[in-house]
Amino acid sequence: MTGPGARSPAADSPPAELVARFKEALDRLLPEGGRLGLAVSGGPDSMAMLLLAEAAIPGRFEVATVDHGLRPEAEGECAFVAQVCDVREIPCRVLRVAVASGNVQKQARVARYAALTDWGVERSLGAIATAHHVDDQAETLLMRLNRGSGLAGLAGVREAYWAEHYLALIIRPLLSFRRAELASVVEAAGLDAVCDPSNDDERFDRVRIRRRLADSDWLEPRSIAQSALNLAEANEAIDYVTSSFWDQETSRDGDAIRIRLHPARAIRMRLIERAIRELGGEPRGSDISRADSRVALKRKANLAGVVVQLELSDSGPFLLFRPEPPRRTG
Repeated sequence: MTGPGARSPAADSPPAELVARFKEALDRLLPEGGRLGLAVSGGPDSMAMLLLAEAAIPGRFEVATVDHGLRPEAEGECAFVAQVCDVREIPCRVLRVAVASGNVQKQARVARYAALTDWGVERSLGAIATAHHVDDQAETLLMRLNRGSGLAGLAGVREAYWAEHYLALIIRPLLSFRRAELASVVEAAGLDAVCDPSNDDERFDRVRIRRRLADSDWLEPRSIAQSALNLAEANEAIDYVTSSFWDQETSRDGDAIRIRLHPARAIRMRLIERAIRELGGEPRGSDISRADSRVALKRKANLAGVVVQLELSDSGPFLLFRPEPPRRTG
């Protein structure tokens, strides 16, 4: 990674076709206009997004870069982004976050989105844009298919969604772009983007899949990415039905939760997960599947500190959830 240096004639706007495609995505995802926030890590994808925004909506966006405090290089990478923005007179904020213990990737994502959306609200931005693209979608879907993931795991990121927990609109205006297109934008601008060594480490599933995908002449990343979006829509539909059923068919009595038995396994499993989380448990997907199978055989299931059992009554079958009783000692 090198510094951005002074701007020169070589750092012209990206190709007009790419700028037009980016502008079309923004017009569709943020039709009311307004100022946009860009989440820029310094990598080639997010740097390309910055350059496309500079050409498509000059003066209408700001940049934030997040230092998770997890790697010694992070401070320098954030400084690089800030310097690029300073040369181009683009407002930039470095957001430093603390990552909670546990699943590091998950907790880093939670901390990152919380910081970005707080910044967006403070700056009265219309949306926060991230740099997810076609290849990200395709790689994620193939990787999770290879792990046997369920529908929620296979669902791709949406072009836009309202992050209610953070009170912000998140958009992905690069979901029609290929990685190579974005890399060409950065290269043409004469910038050396941040290079993450893990992107070349074949110990990671994503790196292995990325290389196999690049070597294949019959797998089409755009089609795979579209399938990921289709699965995301199906996942949202199931979430909606699950939430509606929960609101209509759930009752509580102290620490006990009672839910009418839903005939569809996919919805039933989400209801089981929600009930267990309501009682303080943290269930895993494979455990939820086994619990559902046991309950179907009229057996009790113990899951994440919660007992689940089938209850038959004159008004129909129900699932009953109670905290596990304290274990006897001595």
